[in-house]
Amino acid sequence: MSSARRMHVDEVDTDVALVGRLLAAQFPRWAGLPLAPVASAGTDNAIYRLGDDLVVRLPRIHWAAGQAAKEAAWLPRLGPRLPLAVPEPLAIGRPGAGYPWPWGVYRWLPGQQATLAALSDPCAAAAELARFLLALQRLDPTDGPDARAHGLRGAPLASRDAGVRAAIAALDGLIDTDAATAVWSEALRAPEWDRAPVWFHGDFLPGNVLVSDGRPSAVIDFGGLGVGDPACDLMIAWGLLAGESRAAFRAALAVDDATWARGRGHALAQAVIFIPYYLETNPAGVAMARRALAEVLAEPVE
Repeated sequence: MSSARRMHVDEVDTDVALVGRLLAAQFPRWAGLPLAPVASAGTDNAIYRLGDDLVVRLPRIHWAAGQAAKEAAWLPRLGPRLPLAVPEPLAIGRPGAGYPWPWGVYRWLPGQQATLAALSDPCAAAAELARFLLALQRLDPTDGPDARAHGLRGAPLASRDAGVRAAIAALDGLIDTDAATAVWSEALRAPEWDRAPVWFHGDFLPGNVLVSDGRPSAVIDFGGLGVGDPACDLMIAWGLLAGESRAAFRAALAVDDATWARGRGHALAQAVIFIPYYLETNPAGVAMARRALAEVLAEPVE
């Protein structure tokens, strides 16, 4: 029983049997619990529900191999000071049973993936998400993963220029490439972050926000966590929100024009890179990326 279809050419296959062998060898106290794959539009990790209260995450691809260790190092320090729940790492597994990388066991967080329709009050939810980001940005960034050194999304936007332009070109005939190029060029013209680096989530998208009872309840998947320019976390404004709720999000963050423009650039970059890469392998993720891109392109370029 596989976790999901393959999303990468060089992806490492996982299944329930493999996870069971890893648990039996390394964490026998959990080996007898039921295991089931969890469907997800996430691209870096295969996810397995373990009993009622736990979840196992195994990197699918080499670039995600360090995420479990990063989350184990930082989430226990940051999580208690954030206003929404975040994953609680319980154990880091070693390579074994033919699987090549560290992997993690976490506390299961209930909730459904965020959509605009799932929010009972989108403007209030937007303000809650802004408060989460502000709380994250206020935490001490000392020794945090530096975006420039690690190639994270909080690095200067210009570092993504070649890849974004190539992705836009790959979508010729599928999107309005002239409009996408105009948005990207506008984002590049915006002044870069010139203040002290702050914490950012790095992948603040609808798939990584959980909703319970119509309100945001948790933020998951901190594999892109780092210290740098927080503009990348504004992707949620176009990925999840719209109209009044987007305006409420910006007002709650008190974001300046340059940071907002860079955030729009990150939203565009994420969508145009995602769509051609995952077009045939991740329909749910592509649908979310298309939705975000449509919201980005619907706003005029100034």
